[in-house]
Amino acid sequence: MDGVLDFSIGLTEGVAWPWPIAVYLFLAGISGGSLGVILTMMKLRGLSGDLPLLKASASIALATILLGMLCLVLDLTDPLFFWRILVFYNPTSVMSVGVMMLLFYIPLTAVLTVIVLRHSLKWLPFGLGGLVEKLGDIFNKARGPITWIVLFLAFGICAYTGFLISALIRYPLINTAVLPALFVASGVSAGTAAAKLLATAVFGEKRDSHTMHILHLAEWPMMAAEISCIFMIAMAMIFGMAGAQAAVTAFTTGVWAIVFWVGAVGVGFGVPFALGMTGCTRSAAGFWTAGFAAVAGMMCLRLFILYAGQLNSLMLTPV
Repeated sequence: MDGVLDFSIGLTEGVAWPWPIAVYLFLAGISGGSLGVILTMMKLRGLSGDLPLLKASASIALATILLGMLCLVLDLTDPLFFWRILVFYNPTSVMSVGVMMLLFYIPLTAVLTVIVLRHSLKWLPFGLGGLVEKLGDIFNKARGPITWIVLFLAFGICAYTGFLISALIRYPLINTAVLPALFVASGVSAGTAAAKLLATAVFGEKRDSHTMHILHLAEWPMMAAEISCIFMIAMAMIFGMAGAQAAVTAFTTGVWAIVFWVGAVGVGFGVPFALGMTGCTRSAAGFWTAGFAAVAGMMCLRLFILYAGQLNSLMLTPV
């Protein structure tokens, strides 16, 4: 139809939402989760200034959401016509609502990144360092309102990706009201891990600092929320309609069951949990291993939800 964007014949055929969409879901979750959790921590603890963790989360948020947008555009049948979704706006469409949030989130995140990095980018050549510093000083006057807006939009982006996918009513594994909560919880968990890694590697954050300790304590509730959401999805399928009960096989058979149990559960949950319980995260090796495991586990979870949900339902559909 005219004005409708087709996501089904992009870089991958055979499923409605191919791997670029899974990568976008991963990147958007990292973006919103990393920035949302750090800003929330600063608000609740009364922290201010350009903390290393804030610098890291802002950098991650901007880079990942821009890469995610690139994945979406490349997956379109006609990538050069991506602007149509901005023109043909439908307020009743989850996708259109998400696009409107992104139209505010991306530029405001860029502004916040300029603010927190204005003194760290003086090395940029051709006078760009000075320009960034001047712009950062100007934007810093409105820092308060900007951080509050970005904070709400960050969690909104995490939830929106879940609402977008759960709108696919053909797929029992995907079509669940719990999915947005799962995407928020997993995005926050992986985003926190990514922010800690970058803050330590690039911005001089100490692994045993006070702010890092706060995030370490928050990891357990995040993990518990993720596990609870996955449990609720599984229970809803087991005790649901016939189609939902049949889709439970996604957790037990096939390559995507391996991705879930080995990647999402084993690597994403098991490795950080084991390292945290044994105190190994105090060492550099344990810290980095747990962080990368959390990020990798989130990617596996996104791939499982998207691909197992679609392919399993396709196999159950009578020919």
